[in-house]
Amino acid sequence: MNSSSKTAGILYVVATPIGNLLDITRRALEILQSVSLVAAEDTRHSRKLLAHYGIGTPMLALHEHNERTITAGLLHRLEAGVDIALVSDAGTPLISDPGFHLVRSVRQAGLRVVPIPGPSALTAALSVAGLPTDRFIFEGFLPAKQAARRQRLQELQDVTATLVFYESSHRILASLGDMLALFGVGREATLARELTKTFETIRQASLAELHAWVAADSDQQKGEFVVLVHGAVKPAVAVIDAGTERVLTLLMAELPLRQAAALTAQISGIGKNILYEHALQLKDRDQSG
Repeated sequence: MNSSSKTAGILYVVATPIGNLLDITRRALEILQSVSLVAAEDTRHSRKLLAHYGIGTPMLALHEHNERTITAGLLHRLEAGVDIALVSDAGTPLISDPGFHLVRSVRQAGLRVVPIPGPSALTAALSVAGLPTDRFIFEGFLPAKQAARRQRLQELQDVTATLVFYESSHRILASLGDMLALFGVGREATLARELTKTFETIRQASLAELHAWVAADSDQQKGEFVVLVHGAVKPAVAVIDAGTERVLTLLMAELPLRQAAALTAQISGIGKNILYEHALQLKDRDQSG
C-alpha cells in the first residue's frame, strides 16, 4: 500500500510527561487509548503512565538497540491499517530519544506521521532559564569521554546563540567543569534539574558559581539535568575616530607598527590588536596610493 490508500494506519508521535503525570494532553490520552499498539522506549516505564490513566493498549519495546530490526514489522502493520503510537520514557520522542529511524522510514514509505505535541525538557528549560531564546542550539548529550567532550565544547566557544545540553547525574559535575574551563568563569548559565518533579531546581548564575554549588551539594548531583549556557558575546566594534587615526599615523612614521599600535592603545583605550589591524590597512593604502 502507499499514501493513497485509505486503509493505511497512522504513526502518532506522542509527547508524554517529563515528570508530573498531570502534564499530558487530553489528545495524547485519546490517541494512546485509540491506537492498536504503543511502541515505547521502555514498556515497564510507559506501562505505569498508561495504567495511571486506565489505558490497556498493547505495548512493544522500541529502543536504540532494536529500532532498526523492528521497523520493517511496524511498517507492515501500518500498511495493514494498524494505528501506532510512538512514545519515549519522557517528553517528546526523538529529542535525544529513539524513533528517528522509524519516523524516517514511515515517511519514506509515504505513510502518515502525526505529531501529538506536549511536554519537552528542552522547551520547558528554555522557558524559565532567563537566557535569550530568539536563537538557541540544542546539543543534546555531550560525549561521555572528557577529551571528546572538551573538543566539542571548544567548537562551541564562539557560538553566540544560547547553548542547551542534556546531562546525567554521572557526568554533571565533570561537564560543568569542562564548560567552566572552555567557556570561562564568568559565562552566564542556568541549571535546570528534575524539571516538573518533586525536587525540581532551577538556578541561574555564572558557570563558576554553578560548578561550585553543585560540587558542594551532593543532592544537586542527582537526577536529570538541562544545562543552558549564554552564547558568546561579540566584542563591540571599536570606532577609530579621526583623532585616534592621526595619533596612530604619526607614531607609525617613527615606530614599528606593533609598537605604534600599542602606544595608541594606551592613549585611546582601543584594543591594540584592533589598532594594529587598522595600521596595516593604513600602510597598504599608502603603498597602493
